[in-house]
Amino acid sequence: MAVTAPTTARPERTAASLTGAVAVTAGLVLLVAALAVVDITQGTASVGPGEVWRALVGRAGEGDASVVVASRLPRMVAGILVGVALGAAGAVLQAVSRNVLAAPDTLAVNAGSYLAIGVLTVTGISVPLLASSGAAFVGGLAAAAVVLGLAGRGAGSVRLVLAGSALMLGLNALTEALQLLFPEQTDGLYQWGQGSISQNGFDGVTRMAPVVLAAFAGLLLLARRIDALALGDDAARGLGVPVRGTRFTAVALAALLSAAAVTLAGPIGFVGLCAPALARLLSRRVRAFTRHRHRIPVAGLTGAALVLGSDVALRAVTSAETAVTVPTGVVTSLVGAVFLVVMALRVRDGDAAAAPDRLRIPSRAAFTATVVVLAAVLAGVTVAGVLVGDSTLLLGDVTNWARGQAGQAITFVLDTRVPRVLAALCAGAALALAGTLVQSVTRNPLAEPGVLGVSGGAALGAVLLVTTAPGAPAWAIAGAAFAGAGVSSGVVFGLAAKGGFPQNRLVLVGIGVSTATAALISLLIVLTDRFSATKALIWLSGSTYGRTEADVLPVAVVLVIGAVVAVARRRELDLVSLDADTPRLLGMDLGRGRLGFLVLAVLLSATAVAAAGTIGFVGLIAPHAARALVGRRHVRVLPVAMMLGATLVTCADLLGRTVIAPAQLGAGLMTAAIGTPYFLYLLVRNRK
Repeated sequence: MAVTAPTTARPERTAASLTGAVAVTAGLVLLVAALAVVDITQGTASVGPGEVWRALVGRAGEGDASVVVASRLPRMVAGILVGVALGAAGAVLQAVSRNVLAAPDTLAVNAGSYLAIGVLTVTGISVPLLASSGAAFVGGLAAAAVVLGLAGRGAGSVRLVLAGSALMLGLNALTEALQLLFPEQTDGLYQWGQGSISQNGFDGVTRMAPVVLAAFAGLLLLARRIDALALGDDAARGLGVPVRGTRFTAVALAALLSAAAVTLAGPIGFVGLCAPALARLLSRRVRAFTRHRHRIPVAGLTGAALVLGSDVALRAVTSAETAVTVPTGVVTSLVGAVFLVVMALRVRDGDAAAAPDRLRIPSRAAFTATVVVLAAVLAGVTVAGVLVGDSTLLLGDVTNWARGQAGQAITFVLDTRVPRVLAALCAGAALALAGTLVQSVTRNPLAEPGVLGVSGGAALGAVLLVTTAPGAPAWAIAGAAFAGAGVSSGVVFGLAAKGGFPQNRLVLVGIGVSTATAALISLLIVLTDRFSATKALIWLSGSTYGRTEADVLPVAVVLVIGAVVAVARRRELDLVSLDADTPRLLGMDLGRGRLGFLVLAVLLSATAVAAAGTIGFVGLIAPHAARALVGRRHVRVLPVAMMLGATLVTCADLLGRTVIAPAQLGAGLMTAAIGTPYFLYLLVRNRK
């Protein structure tokens, strides 16, 4: 009996596992069906379950049937299709990358597809829906290939999320630039870009359903090979699996599913992240779900339940008229933000995000020469920013203006242009200093102030005031931005405080909070009027338009204080940036030291955002370039980084208001266009 027991137990466990898998799958199907029924009954028209049933069996009146068939049924079916597509795509991307945070969002697949659709919209070319899906597929696949290729297979969670988030920021900046430059052609693109399953008839659903079903079937046929990839590349090759071909095919099919979902409903966020995670939790109790031929359908059903559940919840807690306006993707993004924070609280700090830079230490003469050259470049850029614009001035005009002897026209131009230049200078230097502090504390050269949620919180506070009080003065908007930054950073620090602010937890919590603030900003812009929405988008693009000396003063004061404190504590910065053990051995309270530097970074970032709007990548590029030029010692890095940041933002502001004049692009969009390629370069250098 002792010998035969194990052989009989295994079939029993297998049968029990299959029974559990069938039961769980049936439960998910019933849940999706129940949510679908509820979703059909919700809407602006008073159509109850009875009218819905009569419409389904063809016995309803003409009005009731048109409401159900033309609007609610397509919306429900679209929700199921989108959820299945994103859930399955996320499960496959996580398996291929062997990273639990891989998803169409974190790999920038949705952002690539969104940009491709935006380019098609701007061209004004009328193309069939399948052609739009093809363009979205190409954009999404290209973005996924960039993130996966440069982050490296099996990359840590923080590294992958940072890579995807940075690329997503750059791609979204390009899409936003299209919306500002072509407002008429892209009317409604922003709201669609937040993800909505509302449909006008079955046309879109019937065209995208075959694409989703074909890609889904392809993944099921590939499931055994995906299981082999989970064992590692060498083990998969030993089993005869073509690793590269399988990985490319799986990513391509996942990108096709994501592209179909984007084409049908816009980028609905984080369903592809949360659904596979829930399926993974089920696999701990039901062994059958460890195989992807079972996990992929379960992730798809879970995704459908998330999308329909979000739509049902939205329509249950808001009025019917508001629910029509608010995109479903806003709700799923908020859910995804909470999920990211929960994952961050569970991640171990040993998951290194990026390898340290191997930098030479220049001589004192080389450092002096670098500072002199940068100072000359900064002075030249500043002078060009003052002289060049919609009207070109001379140095004599500036001299007369400074003496109060200029004419009325020149006085008007310089009274508006000089504060813009000063705002760009101070904001750039402040963001660079904040980025230096953040990268030192997190010991991650790919981090920047935006990952702490500071920029997102500041933007949320400002947009909240802009959309609710359109006539608010500039100082009130700055105060709202500062308050938003304080609240968001307080949430981040409170959640990441355990264990002395470990770097990976801090970064992931910050990204989660940034995601939540972005979703709330989208909600505010969608609900407000067109004038306030345009004003908010311009502010979010990092524009210095309309700045005055009063706007510049807060960031200038905080910059001076921050620079003095950072230089005075430069040795502590050197220690914190080394590792977690050396500061403790030398008697430094690592948790308190990290908190102090992070608070200073928050103040710098908040005042910079209040003065010049949301400007990304400066806190990433300037500190990294400074270390490459002058080494790691912060006594050298701090001044060089601030000069580089000031130069970058001033150049971006100058180009944004002159290259396509009389139209203008915000400095934030220009720095994103510069920062994205530079970030990809950093990934190439650090991927090994």
